[in-house]
Amino acid sequence: MQRRFIDYLIVSFKGIAMGAADAVPGVSGGTIAFISGIYEELITTISNIKPSLITVWKNEGFKAFWKAANGSFLLALLTGIVVSFVSFMRLAKYLLEHHPVLIWSFFFGLIVASIYYVAKQITRWRILTLVAILVGALIAFYITTLPSMGATDNSLFLFFAGAIAICAMILPGISGSFILVILGAYKTLSDAIHDFDFKRIAIFALGAVVGLLSFTRILKWLFKNYHNATLALLSGFIVGSLNKVWPWKRVLSWRTDSEGLKVPFKEESVWPTDFSGEPQVLYAIILMVAGFFTILILERLGSKNQI
Repeated sequence: MQRRFIDYLIVSFKGIAMGAADAVPGVSGGTIAFISGIYEELITTISNIKPSLITVWKNEGFKAFWKAANGSFLLALLTGIVVSFVSFMRLAKYLLEHHPVLIWSFFFGLIVASIYYVAKQITRWRILTLVAILVGALIAFYITTLPSMGATDNSLFLFFAGAIAICAMILPGISGSFILVILGAYKTLSDAIHDFDFKRIAIFALGAVVGLLSFTRILKWLFKNYHNATLALLSGFIVGSLNKVWPWKRVLSWRTDSEGLKVPFKEESVWPTDFSGEPQVLYAIILMVAGFFTILILERLGSKNQI
């Protein structure tokens, strides 16, 4: 695919959107990649990273290697993801602590629009397709109900947390950041980024690379052999994730974190009328609509996978 500089710039902006989504526990960067029209190219590109590329470099030179690896696409996308994820994680932490209803409302609208967009790409509806949507929804919903574990700094744990979370990050509907929360690694990673602890960041990144290279091969095979069923499963994941991003929650139990502060341990979704704080319904609806139209803009950018 021939791309101009402006095309790669747009790819970077899509990466920025993916990174911002992945920084919020409950929202998936994979959903943004799917909506913006780069998901299957991303999966194919990553799954094609293998030792044989080194042979191409040795025999045909760096230019042939870079082209075979789709390097310009990866560089543009990853630059946007990394810059956005590192910078937005701090903002997300502030917004989740001080304006939770508003930020969840925006992402709720975004995900509702995502369900329609992903599902409409299913070309043939069969019993297997419907079963896949139901299974995906149940799995994602169950994940959103899991309580978080206590934080840990163990290096081996961080490695495996990175491998597991990155798999979730590239799945539409499954939030990598929320998986980190469940595993108890979200605060550890956010603290490492805040404190510029490059050792912990590097361990997590290494686990992420290993997990990514392994998991994308499975996804590529699924898209090739069970395209509609895979789309249905991903649609189900997105449906099930709505429980996590519902703006109004009631805390069922609390736990004490490593700093001695009380934080929610288990929550349930409630109607705005049953919410204990200020429901901010009008602002919430406005932000839901804004999130919905954000998807329409991203869809337009990614229409027909031209970029």
